[in-house]
Amino acid sequence: MSTVFDFHGAPGAGWSQPEPISPEIDSIPKGLRRKSLPKWPRASEPELVRHYTGLSQKNFGIDTGFYPLGSCTMKHNPRVNERIVQMPGMDRIHPLQEDSQVQGLLSIYFEMQEMLAICSGMDAVTLQPVAGAQGEFTAIRCIQEYHKSNGEGHRDKVIVPDSAHGTNPASASMCGYQIVEIPSASDGRLDIQALKAAVGPDTAAMMITNPSTLGLFETNISEASRIVHEAGGQMYYDGANFNAIIGKTDPGRMGFDAVHYNLHKTFSQPHGGGGPGSGPIGVRGHLSRFLPTPMASRRESVEGDPDGVGDGYWYFWEDVGESSIGKVQQWNGNAGAVVRAWAFYRRYGCELERMSEFAVLNSNYLRHKIMNPESDVAEKIHCMPSEGAEADLVMHEFTLSMSPVKEVNGVTGKDIAKRLLDYGYMSPTLYFPQIVPECLMIEPTETESKEVLDKFAADFHAVLSEDPEIVTSAPHTTPVKRVDEVWAARQLILRHPITDSED
Repeated sequence: MSTVFDFHGAPGAGWSQPEPISPEIDSIPKGLRRKSLPKWPRASEPELVRHYTGLSQKNFGIDTGFYPLGSCTMKHNPRVNERIVQMPGMDRIHPLQEDSQVQGLLSIYFEMQEMLAICSGMDAVTLQPVAGAQGEFTAIRCIQEYHKSNGEGHRDKVIVPDSAHGTNPASASMCGYQIVEIPSASDGRLDIQALKAAVGPDTAAMMITNPSTLGLFETNISEASRIVHEAGGQMYYDGANFNAIIGKTDPGRMGFDAVHYNLHKTFSQPHGGGGPGSGPIGVRGHLSRFLPTPMASRRESVEGDPDGVGDGYWYFWEDVGESSIGKVQQWNGNAGAVVRAWAFYRRYGCELERMSEFAVLNSNYLRHKIMNPESDVAEKIHCMPSEGAEADLVMHEFTLSMSPVKEVNGVTGKDIAKRLLDYGYMSPTLYFPQIVPECLMIEPTETESKEVLDKFAADFHAVLSEDPEIVTSAPHTTPVKRVDEVWAARQLILRHPITDSED
């Protein structure tokens, strides 16, 4: 940027501001006009660049270090994905362009729909939802309309296990359903007897993640599906942990009727802070007519076809019928996220299941390393987390209870999570699922090397062997130190002191 002038006519601003609205313009009511010019902060180009560079250096991300955030799959986003999505034919098109002008993007959408349907055992897929929670809401709405079409609008209960993601009951509640929570069995898996007692003629659906948030595969999932279906309900699969099973099994084989996918987790894509994301859904045939529209479709292109000539296919947007629940997002989904996910899966090709294999391998390896420290380290550790040490092998993520450590020296799971920040790691998921006391949920993903996992385990042990006063006052090296959470909650500030003025 070169030196420019702001609307005050003074040099030194690092960017141009719009001209103020002329008082002569009558289209804006006087009551909505500012009484004075906004107090925009002004900075020269080097000051502006330094400001944002400084902010970026204070942020932690997957490009900064290991990000073992369980149940969020913060894996590396290959840079080739970014190069592809920034190609002019991708990032400079408009969603209202004619189909003939966006054949490349339409073909990617169609291929993603087909791939996701195959991987999940579903019959139809829409890429429209732009977040996992929006995908949940969309799928439950389809189930809701399905019941209404069968004259069973009285079904108003959705069953969720106590280990479910919080978005499950929230999404169902937004559709007007009542939530029935059932407890987990002693091994952390679904309690079949509790499910039998919960289902009935008012059951609309059951929402469940498999593997669960504990990283355990629900071995009785087929039995659970049978119980819900016999009661007239539908089975919904939360695809947050889908990266643990691709190529090995699928929701369709387990008996599910609908599923959402987190493209921004399973198939890479930077995310966080509320977006960007992509939460497509897949459904079995009996629910397909309720999907949001349009969806990408194709037909053969032959000689003389007004849309094109020669062999090959012609791609176009197609509505699926009058029964559709309607749009849940303004356009046709988060195109950038879809293209990145398409590039990610294309690199794997028919070996996509290797992603799941290495995710599960890394998870079990890291869990074993943490639970079995070297003898010289074990002598320094006050108390190792031992709950679940003899449990079955986990899937893509695992949970640790820090209760034993807390009982010995008062160090909590939150203290350990904050101290790990000083070692250059993002904190694991803290205190979720809530059924595990002092819980830390750890997910290494498939993109981390053995060396990274070994170092994390060693540093984890080092934290446990440190002076408790150092751990309970962490972090010490981050730009922002430990926040007084009670004060922050009671003195919440939501207004910017400069820009959020009365005028």
